[in-house]
Amino acid sequence: MTKRPDHLFVTSSGDLYDTRKPQWHLNPPLREKFQYQFNDITTLSRLKACLRAGEFSWPGGYRLAFVTQDGGILSFAAVRAEWSNVVWDFQNGASTGWRVVGLLNVDEAEEAIYCDHLSIRLNGEVEEDAA
Repeated sequence: MTKRPDHLFVTSSGDLYDTRKPQWHLNPPLREKFQYQFNDITTLSRLKACLRAGEFSWPGGYRLAFVTQDGGILSFAAVRAEWSNVVWDFQNGASTGWRVVGLLNVDEAEEAIYCDHLSIRLNGEVEEDAA
């Protein structure tokens, strides 16, 4: 992951500012919702903003996962690992299993939720192997 230069600042609302400008906080942001958790993901820009915001909601700290157009669940790690497939689906208006359409709070579910790509459990207690 690339480190953002120190002069770029993201506010709690997710807006990106350049602090080198005089009275930077009074000017419009460089990018609105640069780092933000969108419920509906309709563009690659929204998806990238969600990835920047991270897999835990704020406030609350609930774990999030991505939902695909065909109803699959993907972890943040899976989306990063298969980024080229995710981008291809967006750019081609396709749904090959990688078309991300939203975020899901996995901590709300009572049943176990697993990432469809990495098969890791995303919510609840981690199951321990019986010895």
